[in-house]
Amino acid sequence: MTPDVDSRPSDAPNPSIRLEHAVVENDDDPDECAVFPTDATEAELRSAWVTARGDDFVDLESVR
Repeated sequence: MTPDVDSRPSDAPNPSIRLEHAVVENDDDPDECAVFPTDATEAELRSAWVTARGDDFVDLESVR
């Protein structure tokens, strides 16, 4: 059975999430960019983030 990716009811509001980012410039490793919710609490910041490094970044037009 394939799970339903979007299990919200069709009449559910589509909330938007505001994101911020922080870039960490590393001397000996690829730079990192962490993306996290703007209104995240201190506790949420420990688990609600995504990090991208080096070749993880792609040109937006190349993936459209």
